[in-house]
This record gives sequence, C-alpha cells and structure tokens, in this order.
Amino acid sequence: MTFLGARRGLQLLLGLFLYGFSLAMMIRATLGVSPWDVLGQGGSLRTGIPFGTMTIIIGVIVLLLWIPLRQRPGVGTVLNVLLVGPSAEIGLALIGEPGQLWARILLFTGGLVLLAVASGLYIGARLGPGPRDGLMTGLHTRFGLPIWLVRTAIEGTVLLLGWSLGGSVGAGTVAFALLIGPMINIALPVFRMPERAGPRLELLPSERTP
Repeated sequence: MTFLGARRGLQLLLGLFLYGFSLAMMIRATLGVSPWDVLGQGGSLRTGIPFGTMTIIIGVIVLLLWIPLRQRPGVGTVLNVLLVGPSAEIGLALIGEPGQLWARILLFTGGLVLLAVASGLYIGARLGPGPRDGLMTGLHTRFGLPIWLVRTAIEGTVLLLGWSLGGSVGAGTVAFALLIGPMINIALPVFRMPERAGPRLELLPSERTP
C-alpha cells in the first residue's frame, strides 16, 4: 500500500468516526438536528431501536435505492453505512445533556463545526460518497432535475417523516440547513486528496466555491 493510499484510508476512517461523534454532540444539545437525524431519532423513538442502529438501517435502505438509479458504491460508501451509527452511539454514551442554554448552544456549535471537518475528511478521501449523497446525485442524473430541487425534496420529505415520528426539530435544524453547506465548502479543500490519489469525486453544486 502506498503512503497516499494509507493516508486516504486513515482519513476516511477518522472522518466517519468524527461524523458520528458530531451527530451525538448535536443530539445532546437538544436544539434540533439535521433532517436525516430527525428521521433517525423518530424511528428510534417509535421502535425502541438505538439511534446508532437506526442510522445504519436507514443507510442500508437508502443504499438499496441506488440499485434502480444504477449508482455504484465505493468502499467509503459501505463504511459510511457501517461506521457512522456506532460512532454516534459512542458519542451518546460519553456526552451528557447540558442543563444551561449557553452550554447547549456551545455543544451544538462544536458539533456542527466538527461535522463540517469530518465531511471534509471523508469526502476528501475520494473513496466513495455517502449513501444520501449518492441518492441525491443519482436522482439528479436519472430524471434530469436540478440538484437543488432534488436535495430540497429529499430533505423536506425526510424532515416531515422524522418529525411525524417524534424526531427533534428546532433552531438547530434551521442552523444546520443554512450553515452546513458553506462550512463544508471551506473544509473540503483543506482535506481533499490530490487528483492522482484516486478517482475524481465531483462536488455538489452547493459545495462548489462561487
């Protein structure tokens, strides 16, 4: 294995672990979470399945939706499904719920920043997109719809479904929706591996520098 290959693998694993841990931080802040995590929370509340396990189940279901869209997963895609949920469970076990509002805001902010860094790490490793990213780009390619419309429709549907199941929706959900794109746009160039290190992974339009 070359140095660059080893670095890509380590960067992918670190990014996925930190991604799950950052989700736990935002959940414990109780200010609202991302639409997909609203769904995970709601499913967990309704079924009694731990949040991390529910995250894996949702990831597998989304990955199955790739089949009719003719999307091909990479090793990073599979590891994303398998590792984010358990790392979120580790975070939930280690992090308590703050009592003061200022502490909750600080915890949520730290989680949001960490998620942006983690996204830059795992996407920048160029070993395959996450299942949700692949669903988005697959629908865009298959039906020719604008990617912003596909993204909005998917996340809106997921948010409404998760909310109906009892997932947490709040100011943090809005903050996530408004800030995560620009934050990943900053983090990704820092961690993106050189072109020769692996297959090109195109950025979503929302992640491209204007």
